[in-house]
Amino acid sequence: MSSRWLDTPLAYLKGIGPLRAEALAGDLGLRTFGDLLAHYPYRYIDRSVVLRIRELQPGPAEVQVKGLLTGVQTVGTGPKRRLTARLVDGPDELELVWFKGLRWVEKGLPVGEEVIVFGRVNAFKNGLNIAHPEVERAATRPAAAAGLTPMYSSTERLGSMQLHSRGLAAKIDALLEDPARDRSDWMPEALREAQKWPRREVAVRSMHHPESPQALAAARNRLAFEELFLDQLLFAYQRLQQGRGRAGHRFASVGTHLTKFYEEILPFPLTEAQKRVVREIRRDMGSGGAMNRLVQGDVGSGKTLVAFMAMLLAVDNGFQAALMAPTEILAQQHARSLEIWAEPLGLRVGLLTGSVKGSARKQLLADLADGGLHLLVGTHALIEDPVVFRNLGLAVVDEQHRFGVAQRARLLAKNRPAPHMLVMTATPIPRTLAMSMYGDLEQSVIDELPPGRKPIQTLHRTDANRLALWSFLKKEIALGRQVYMVYPLIEESEKLDYKDLMDGYESVCRDFPQPEYQVSIVHGRMRPE
Repeated sequence: MSSRWLDTPLAYLKGIGPLRAEALAGDLGLRTFGDLLAHYPYRYIDRSVVLRIRELQPGPAEVQVKGLLTGVQTVGTGPKRRLTARLVDGPDELELVWFKGLRWVEKGLPVGEEVIVFGRVNAFKNGLNIAHPEVERAATRPAAAAGLTPMYSSTERLGSMQLHSRGLAAKIDALLEDPARDRSDWMPEALREAQKWPRREVAVRSMHHPESPQALAAARNRLAFEELFLDQLLFAYQRLQQGRGRAGHRFASVGTHLTKFYEEILPFPLTEAQKRVVREIRRDMGSGGAMNRLVQGDVGSGKTLVAFMAMLLAVDNGFQAALMAPTEILAQQHARSLEIWAEPLGLRVGLLTGSVKGSARKQLLADLADGGLHLLVGTHALIEDPVVFRNLGLAVVDEQHRFGVAQRARLLAKNRPAPHMLVMTATPIPRTLAMSMYGDLEQSVIDELPPGRKPIQTLHRTDANRLALWSFLKKEIALGRQVYMVYPLIEESEKLDYKDLMDGYESVCRDFPQPEYQVSIVHGRMRPE
């Protein structure tokens, strides 16, 4: 496709204009024709089956049901305010309920008309309901909607501008039919034929309108390869540039601090995996080039201890070291650990977060600038302009995936030449995927736990296993243990198709009732106290 056409601002697409273009950029990061074409469906819905109300059963599967829409009303107040409606099919009724965007939803409901409702059926009190269903007029439903229908992520604001899933689909279709589109393909024909992949134009169209599951799989494979290939090409170029021009500090000597820590203070013997990773780090830091290494390891595998030994190597060679963590709590935990290890060595550890203010912050920054502070732990505050190191030699980033490339670059810019970079993650990443995500980093894995540490078991269960899982959890609670359930969202989102905390909390409270069970919630919008 022509790069010029792909780079056309969305404001120039018929029916978008400046206001909608600004909303698309702000809510979904979509700014150009190419961005919108690459806004692929997050799922596809088989709309070929329409049920009667009497045929419905509660369960995780989403269904379609037909009936007359009646009884729309707003009930409750405050956080319990909701919009309800009834779907009627002869003697049978189904409750529909919405908790968000009530005015916008009510405005679009065709009361008194026959509609087709799509959603997940829940058992509620003595009947059934569907929360946040999609509703469309049966009479005006396009014939194409009866097949495999794409669903696009959107937001409440975009929905109010008619850029909900159906609205986005219409704009994407307009781009697909635009005669100005370039039909060229950069991929060699021999490679496409060998892999049985379609041309790029066909692949993009199939992502939005798959003719079959097989066509969808071929399109997805072709576009996934393209994305990964171009990423690897960029990573290869970056590595080439780093090898040519990014000289690093040469930390050749192992001084008194690292030696004393290893021989006298080390709380427990290093595992063979830790020793291997320390050797890899020492080799990088002594090479004369800039280290850029990713260390993977389970929680409890000793990543922080390995990072501290790398920080001591920097101090022994006359440099400072910094550790950046994504949250204040994690930064405080790291600072406490480093202080325990550093104090017997006579080294000073500082903690810099958004909570450090006034004279304490001013003194810390002064100590950092004159070299009186050897190690600094902090959050994003480390990359702020007033933070000046005397000579930063090593930057450690914990939970690498929580930071953007720009944030990492700003930390590297705190010294010239740039400091060595060590990033850590406890997220298990298969090697092939790690090469795709972090192709600009060398990789080390701590695949061994210290003696006495029990390995972490990770099991995958689906909603179909809910009863067995609940039974297991109740047995664990009966033994005096606690259970933590982590949800990706606090509240339901029209942009992300994930289970949310508030909905999950109500469900768990029903299945784990008081007084036998105590269920509480905590999330980031709550005040610290």
